[in-house]
Amino acid sequence: MDFLTAAVLGLVQGLTEFLPVSSSAHLSVVGRFLGQEDPGAAFTAITQLGTEAAVLIYFWRDIWRIVRQWSLALVGKVPQSDPDARMGWLVILGSIPIGVLGLLFQDSIETQLRSLWITATMLLVFSFVILLAEKVGQQTKQMRELSWRDGILYGLWQAVALIPGVSRSGGTISGGLFLGYTREAAARYSFLLAIPAVLASGGFQVYKSLNETTAIAVAWGPLWLATGIAFVVGFAVIAWFMRYISTHTFTPFVIYRIVLALVLFGLLGFGVIAP
Repeated sequence: MDFLTAAVLGLVQGLTEFLPVSSSAHLSVVGRFLGQEDPGAAFTAITQLGTEAAVLIYFWRDIWRIVRQWSLALVGKVPQSDPDARMGWLVILGSIPIGVLGLLFQDSIETQLRSLWITATMLLVFSFVILLAEKVGQQTKQMRELSWRDGILYGLWQAVALIPGVSRSGGTISGGLFLGYTREAAARYSFLLAIPAVLASGGFQVYKSLNETTAIAVAWGPLWLATGIAFVVGFAVIAWFMRYISTHTFTPFVIYRIVLALVLFGLLGFGVIAP
């Protein structure tokens, strides 16, 4: 991968990671048009470290407060009922499903599930899931009302995003809306919940690449360029998205997903791009 291709893919990652449109789908499609074929699960996971760094900085006050209170509760200096300490446990609990399923189905996730036929199908199907979630969700509950049951269900919704085309934010936000949370609460918890999963996945892919025994060399320069661009762009997108959803619905993203899915089906059907 050359630097220009990496820069474009890093821009795509930053623009799409936090929107309910599936960053993995966009990376796969754009990568093929750039002659890169599918950049791969490893590229996606490592560049997500850049966008996740944007989450850590944007929400640093929330994260620091949660980590501090959780740590103090762990040694008995604050009660376990403390809202922030409880949130720490909920993030850990909600991260278990995607961690377990990610390990169990790692080979399929990195190979068969990356077919663009599957990606296009999930883009289309999950468009209606997001639309339904917004229509039927009561959107009255705040993050402080998050229960243990809801934490587990959130985690299961996040795990669905292991299938390209679903979207991590789209999956978890939809789950939150179905559970009755507001758009802002669903999005905020979605971003916090992604931190352990993304850091673990990206770290694992970095470890694998550093210990790769095949003849395939990792283009670390372009890869880190892509990750850096994803960080800068991702930070701007988070700031915009959190303001946007306070007064707007997800309908434009649903329409975009449907159009993209139909275009993909057309390109695949006519053989313009390979699945």
